[in-house]
Amino acid sequence: MKNKLKSYIIHENEEWLIPLRKALEKFDVQYEEWLLDEMTINIDQAPPNGIFFSRMSASNYTRNHLHSNQSSNIILTWLENHNRRVINGTNVLKIEFSKVLQQLLLKQSGFKTPKTIVAVGKNKIKEAASNLNVYPMIIKPNQGGKGFGVKLINTMNELDKLLEDKLFNSSKDDTWLLQEKITTNEEFITRMEFIGGNFIYSLKVFSKNSFELCPADACEVDLDQFCPVDEINDINNSQPSFFIDDDPDKGLAEQLTIFLKKHRIEVAGVEFIRNKDGVPIFYDINTNTNYNLNAEKQSKINKNGMEEIALFLKSEMNKISI
Repeated sequence: MKNKLKSYIIHENEEWLIPLRKALEKFDVQYEEWLLDEMTINIDQAPPNGIFFSRMSASNYTRNHLHSNQSSNIILTWLENHNRRVINGTNVLKIEFSKVLQQLLLKQSGFKTPKTIVAVGKNKIKEAASNLNVYPMIIKPNQGGKGFGVKLINTMNELDKLLEDKLFNSSKDDTWLLQEKITTNEEFITRMEFIGGNFIYSLKVFSKNSFELCPADACEVDLDQFCPVDEINDINNSQPSFFIDDDPDKGLAEQLTIFLKKHRIEVAGVEFIRNKDGVPIFYDINTNTNYNLNAEKQSKINKNGMEEIALFLKSEMNKISI
């Protein structure tokens, strides 16, 4: 006999959980939240039975939640050691917390990525930039999120000035990616969303000169940084704009579905831009994906992203019994 189980939502950001709560309640999904930052964990006890969904984000340190790096890894390992059903487990957490690992896995599967040189230690940034020698270039922290710490470098003198002013202070593992800036004919980047291993929709993200491309409604803040693509036209809106594509690249979505399944990534948004030859260049895998409700309301989709997650969790609970 199958009894009612709970879905345990593992996270560190209350604000991002608001729309998921609404979706879980709409579809009568029993759930409990585990807010992981500073905490105690009794690893000698067995965890409860149920479905465990990790929504841990690499940007945790920007909310003073750096402890969640350790607590989430401990919790997920504990759950997996007890054979609990974990969605986006320890292997996915490693991918979320390392942009270098993301680039390596994408390249391994044949996806095009930006030319990249990794600097381990701030004192190696200038050497890495000299070796890359492609301007303009982008520098970003290995553990990032929401575009924090990403900077555009136009010249070596500009990099020298940034180093002199000690502006590289947002990396938590002192590891940096230096990458070519991709030139494109398009005015947007593309983010493909997957839930339960299935392609949900493709989102076009228009942003004027900004790296802060988080699609969540809560992330729509003033942007004054840069964009990972070539010059983006002003679309009469200083805020980022999000539109769901009515004609997504289904072939590319199928390739990404296979890639995500290979690495046991069940919920994710994968971002790319097309270069001037129309070739997709992949630069980010976000395993703590968020959704823009305004874009979803204006589209032809039947259910929004959080509703899809709620239904996925509900279906997974129906597969197990206690």
